[in-house]
Amino acid sequence: MGKIKDTRSLCPECLKIIPAEIFERDNKVWIRKNCPQHGDFEDIYWGDYMMYLKAMRFAHDGKGISNPEIKAENPMCPTMCGLCKMHKSHTALGNIVVTNRCDLQCFYCFFYAKAMGYVYEPTQNEIRMMLRKMREEKPVACNAVQLTGGEPTIREDIVDIIKIAKEEGYDHVQLNTNGIRLSQSLEFAKKVREAGVNTLYLSYDGTTPETNPKNHWEIPKILENCRKADIGIVLVPTVINTINDGDVGNILKFAIKNLDVVRGVNFQPVSLVGRITNADRKKFRITIPDVIKKLEEQTNGAIIKDDWYPVPTVTPITHFFEALTERSKYELTAHPACGMATYLFLDGDKIVPLPRFFDVEGFLKFLDDLVCQVRGFTGKVYTTFKILTKLNSFIDKEKQPKDLNLANILYNILKTGDYESLGKLHHKSLFIGMMHFMDKFNYDIERVERCCVHYAQPDGRIVPFCTFNVIPEWYRDKIQEKYSLSIPDWEKKTGKKLEDDLYKRNN
Repeated sequence: MGKIKDTRSLCPECLKIIPAEIFERDNKVWIRKNCPQHGDFEDIYWGDYMMYLKAMRFAHDGKGISNPEIKAENPMCPTMCGLCKMHKSHTALGNIVVTNRCDLQCFYCFFYAKAMGYVYEPTQNEIRMMLRKMREEKPVACNAVQLTGGEPTIREDIVDIIKIAKEEGYDHVQLNTNGIRLSQSLEFAKKVREAGVNTLYLSYDGTTPETNPKNHWEIPKILENCRKADIGIVLVPTVINTINDGDVGNILKFAIKNLDVVRGVNFQPVSLVGRITNADRKKFRITIPDVIKKLEEQTNGAIIKDDWYPVPTVTPITHFFEALTERSKYELTAHPACGMATYLFLDGDKIVPLPRFFDVEGFLKFLDDLVCQVRGFTGKVYTTFKILTKLNSFIDKEKQPKDLNLANILYNILKTGDYESLGKLHHKSLFIGMMHFMDKFNYDIERVERCCVHYAQPDGRIVPFCTFNVIPEWYRDKIQEKYSLSIPDWEKKTGKKLEDDLYKRNN
């Protein structure tokens, strides 16, 4: 057993900020802390120590926010969130909750209207203000937004809200949904796409009725309508130990089978908040390395743990474009423990992960050299021809899929740096990600300070995901209740019943 580092955390009982220690035991990474009032707490932090060491090699703090909403001179994270000058990442993906109503009642959900006792549904003007607030961030404006809930498609004006996001300058708009309404109406799917949705962030917990009771029966029609409407899909499985962890390999195979419409899979090890009880914590707990190992086992080694890299691995690409343009650029500087990812390609029926034929770390070192050149430091002078030749040197042509020219794709990305060039990589591959949001037991304030997935609020504040959802009594619930109607008042105003939202399957 060995200490890795000291950090700060929360007492799960009283939410007091307390010292915590991250340590290794039995090749796993743990977090432990002591509250003077409530005693000792210990929980798993990462399920594989060696993978943790690899991930931490890519740690990189971002440039933060130069125009923070919170003006306090010495803000105490996470008690004064909104964002503050201590925050080390800009908003890479902004979230806007357009409603807390939902047509389902999933037991692991963060929140929903009936449990809250009120209906939160910001006006279009409030939503525009929140979108604008994230676009006003400096030095990097947010350019990707997720419309979420609750179930956002319950709102009758969701298409208008999507249009507002595009009007406010967002390049990427994704709709976080269970897909039920899209399964019912091709016309609605087409309207969503025409309004500006790039990606459907589709909740999808498994390939069977047992692992995915929420929308298993609707999935075929969702995919059919998205194909016809030209909407790309990212499958989003919430992975829960003992519930659907044995189905992750099948989820991946399902995504590959539908590669014409599925752009990626973003596995999310369950965050033990919301309606999950403390008694179920040890039973349900699963971490990023645990899911990666299950994928390796369930795909017979088609994808292995060495194929994965943490989110901030891509920061040298940002630095290259910053040197080229002399302007701050979009940067993914989340804590390395927050997420891992890789790209999969097909060579016939064979799955080929990117690192099997591409020297990822050699390429990143090459970009660092380019940055030095662009900034006027000594080093090799790379012409266009030499750049393309150098890119080819990182590729094992014998292992690269036969119909893929990765060097040309990367060259066009480096040449233009635009959304369209990056999209060509995604259309040739399947992006596989892992994102593990925290809860009060494994809370690490160092991770919060580096969060790049944020929620805009109607009071003007922008709050990191693991503050917004893990400490709802400080932020989400407290703020939203101020901008809500009680359920009786909402029902009186609308002439509807909240129970009428609930989806009733006909089979």
